Amino acid sequence: MRSMSYQAYIFDLDGTLLDTLPDLVRLTNMVLERYSWPQHSRDEVLSYVGDGGRVLLRRAAPAGVSQAQVDEAFGLWQELYPEYGHALTKPYAGMEDLLAQLKARGVKLGVLSNKFDAAVKDVIATHFPGMFDVARGECEEIPRKPDPRGLLSMIGHMGVDPSQVVYVGDSGTDMAVAIAAGALPVGVSWGYRPVDELRAAGAARIVDDPADLAVL
Repeated sequence: MRSMSYQAYIFDLDGTLLDTLPDLVRLTNMVLERYSWPQHSRDEVLSYVGDGGRVLLRRAAPAGVSQAQVDEAFGLWQELYPEYGHALTKPYAGMEDLLAQLKARGVKLGVLSNKFDAAVKDVIATHFPGMFDVARGECEEIPRKPDPRGLLSMIGHMGVDPSQVVYVGDSGTDMAVAIAAGALPVGVSWGYRPVDELRAAGAARIVDDPADLAVL
């Protein structure tokens, strides 16, 4: 079945559309340094990502730090994000061409991330201006994945049936939210989580290049 039979593609952000890890490492360590907490390596920060900035900081903070302190640190994270959140971030090779191809076909395009909502809008406007019909992150009305309510809300906003939606991501959480919403779960091999995790979570297909998404 060719991808033009699908009416909408919705993407995860970090590790799927964009390589954001260099900025996540820098921003995380900037916040940790402000609180005189130990900093972390790239691989350590990578192991913390996938559930939003607040959870990342909870995992990065030293043992014994209270949730109130983590919440305060996340406030600083949000303050610093506009300046430092995506200066080093780049789209994965071939992603811009894929999105342009899908858009030219009339496919609706969306982004649903566990990153906080303001950051999602900021980074998408910077790297993919005018490309997506809707881009949302975690906020009061959009719960973190794998809760499917945010994805179902986005699908409803697009005016399509879930069976006509491809959800593309790099984690088991992404596959879980797609399945829960009735969308096609497609995993990418270039992201931040191992391919085995995607398969175990029910990925209908694993793609190795953005171009592969055009011919599902």
